[in-house]
Amino acid sequence: MAVESEKRWKSFAKLDTAELGWFHLRSVIVAGTGFFTDAYDIFVISQALPMIYTVYYPEYNVTFTSSYPGGKHLDAWMKASTSWGNLVGQIGFGILADKLGRKKMYGVELIIMIVCTIGSCLAAPIYSLNILVILSVWRFFLGVGIGGDYPMSAIITSEFANVQSRGFLMASVFAMQGAGILLGGIVYYATLEGMTTLIQADYRSIDIVWRLGLGIGIIPAIIALYFRLTIPETPRYTVDVIGDTNKGTSDIDMVLQLNKVKEISTTWNQDEVAVANTTTKNNSWSGFKEYFCKWQNTKTLIGTAYCWFALDVAWYSLQLNQSTLLKTIGYTPDFNAGAWAYFRQSAIGNLIIAVGGSIPGYIVCILLIERLGRKKIQIIGFVMVAILLAVLAGLWNTIQGQREGFLVLYILVQFFIQFGPNTTTFVIPGEVFPTRFRSTAFGISAAAGKAGAIIGIQLVGPSNDSNPALPLWIFAGVMLSGALATFLLPETKDKTLEELSNEGEVIIGA
Repeated sequence: MAVESEKRWKSFAKLDTAELGWFHLRSVIVAGTGFFTDAYDIFVISQALPMIYTVYYPEYNVTFTSSYPGGKHLDAWMKASTSWGNLVGQIGFGILADKLGRKKMYGVELIIMIVCTIGSCLAAPIYSLNILVILSVWRFFLGVGIGGDYPMSAIITSEFANVQSRGFLMASVFAMQGAGILLGGIVYYATLEGMTTLIQADYRSIDIVWRLGLGIGIIPAIIALYFRLTIPETPRYTVDVIGDTNKGTSDIDMVLQLNKVKEISTTWNQDEVAVANTTTKNNSWSGFKEYFCKWQNTKTLIGTAYCWFALDVAWYSLQLNQSTLLKTIGYTPDFNAGAWAYFRQSAIGNLIIAVGGSIPGYIVCILLIERLGRKKIQIIGFVMVAILLAVLAGLWNTIQGQREGFLVLYILVQFFIQFGPNTTTFVIPGEVFPTRFRSTAFGISAAAGKAGAIIGIQLVGPSNDSNPALPLWIFAGVMLSGALATFLLPETKDKTLEELSNEGEVIIGA
């Protein structure tokens, strides 16, 4: 057993100290392409819904001064339906990835997304069911696939990464969310520009724009599918859960052939390294309860889950109601100016916010996450967003009429969300749990986030019409609570996954 333990330790140590190389890049591209698609599919609905209302509900006043079709709560459900699916997919795929393996599940979620994207962009009324009902069903199941992609992409990237660059690699995968959001704005703007004559002649031609907007998401999903179906099982799962040290070691050697390996100067010493045996570890429900009955482990799960919950209460409501917010501050023209002018200006506003705030936030986080650490970045982000939202709420009556001033503050909100908790709440849960429960615990944490998104969109968001400052005050308070909950979490920078797992394993020399 000592020989097997030594072999296991040396293999993991090589993986942890490997220099960045092609395999790491390939993993980020494969995982990131899917995550790019996830973000595109989730947030593209924000600009699509006003178009759908305009075409299928002519009585709808797109100035948002009258009721939404079916009421504002139906509008909220349309925006939250994907989050409901996310919640189911994150827990379901999280558990299955720990039970069946990462490789067996990786790609299944993309197949679900491809089918449901086709269904979404072809949605139409059927008998007594209106288009909103049909579309919400497709988007719920689309959300299941998207939800499954969260734990899969995070865990595979984490388990293949080296220690020094793990946060950098995981943040790079997550940053593809920003690229997906940006592409959504570009697609809408480009389509509107290309169809100017048609839309100005008949505003109902806008029906083609939102369908193209939703349908474009299928392209990156198809591109990523082959690579996901052919990616190898992670060595850590092969060794720790399957119990096959030889196969895990050969998989690590395959990875290292594509990357340069640093010399490991520290010799293995069984007195210095407490390594669990290489038989299959217990990843059953009883093992889960036993592990999380310890307060230190429970505390970590509470921290990852609540921080993600706190973030998504505000983030999803703000992002999915961004077009409405732009109208509220007078950024977009009155609909009497024409559908083309209205939606074009809305697309430009969304692009300005993405380019000015969101994209720089992701980039700065990627550059600083290994230098500052996850906890510090998360606390800074939560606190700054809380302050900025409180300022917007407190000055609402004054600043809502000052488009430039409002946009500057709102762009800063988006910057600190992406620089801070939106990225770190994805990274930390992929690092702090043991291999046998890593995907399940990540899925629980992510699902808690989607529960927060649902609350923010369906309960808090609808009050935006009557009292826009109220949701901002609520979001500011929730963000501050997220900063406090971050103190429940360990700092993961420069630590191995085995060290962070709290299972008595301290891999030295990594």
